[in-house]
Amino acid sequence: QISDALIDHFLAFDPESKVACETLVTTGQVILAGEVKSTTYLDVQQIARDTINKIGYTKGEYMFDGNSCGVLSAIHEQSPDINQGVDRASKEEQGAGDQGMMFGYATSETENYMPLALDLSHRILKELSELRRENKDIRYLRPDSKSQVTIEYTDDNVPQRIDSIVVSTQHDPFDTDDNMLAKIRKDIVDILIPRVKAKLPEHIQVLFDDHIT
Repeated sequence: QISDALIDHFLAFDPESKVACETLVTTGQVILAGEVKSTTYLDVQQIARDTINKIGYTKGEYMFDGNSCGVLSAIHEQSPDINQGVDRASKEEQGAGDQGMMFGYATSETENYMPLALDLSHRILKELSELRRENKDIRYLRPDSKSQVTIEYTDDNVPQRIDSIVVSTQHDPFDTDDNMLAKIRKDIVDILIPRVKAKLPEHIQVLFDDHIT
């Protein structure tokens, strides 16, 4: 509710605000964290306190109340890299940020009972991390990275092919964005994916084809 209240206040004063906010609450302490781009300034600590009191935590005997709890704000300006994808003049061209919805379930399609798409994403990131530590074939990598794999299934829930692979990685500066994108894409296709594929069972290797986007 605290995160929701912050977002509501930002949008009330600046409808074009971009807000990614999370809240951690423990005994006597609230920590606000996230990224914001907005033309308005808010007293986020006071909004948090008001929300806590509104919920009903108003007495010190509760070991947590809006009047006496500590409120630490670690909210900062939104990253320019994220903003350029989510702040477009035309809403039809609006991109998505890097916030995600998490879900999970047990399945028999992998040995670790994880969905195949998630298992492959984990393998890609693990191999990318190994490449970074080796600092040999790919030398510009930094620690933060994300991956998403989309798999095409039959009506009987049998994996047919990998439709798309997304890899987002932190990296050293490049001279131009075009060179950066071209280099990273080439290294993913020529170096990363073959290393991942080589460690997979044959029935999973065949899901990789030349039509992956």
